[in-house]
Amino acid sequence: MTEEAGGSDPGPDRIRSIAVHREDVANALEATLRSDRDVVLRATPPFSGRMRARLHAVDTDGDGDAENTGESDVPAPLHVDPRDLVEDVPPYPEPDDTATEYPDADLEARRERHAEAVESWRERVREGVGSTVEIEVDGDARAVDVVALG
Repeated sequence: MTEEAGGSDPGPDRIRSIAVHREDVANALEATLRSDRDVVLRATPPFSGRMRARLHAVDTDGDGDAENTGESDVPAPLHVDPRDLVEDVPPYPEPDDTATEYPDADLEARRERHAEAVESWRERVREGVGSTVEIEVDGDARAVDVVALG
């Protein structure tokens, strides 16, 4: 994006689209659903019209992300929940579900089938990355385009 006259605002209101890698979305969503961690896609300042959001685990003890460095003109990174990037989040396949579905299978066969179910889930997530996402800018939500890579 080129700077317009007087358009030096470094804030997230400049963002028109966010590029995300489909694999990053699947990894972030799986980590969020399978653990107590808060895993997001993060875009960091300086913001531009087109931003790439990358996988990021938010430290629950505070990693400095949400706070400015004391400089009022430096905006905080933008965090996007991976659930907001997938149009219809499919339920994550649990090992117990696989065991119930294949009660006569031995342990190794169940492991293989569960791995196949997880890969199928990941593929559905990668294919389900939406075309827009709501981001919060100054307390207001607004839609920006999502460019899915990969």
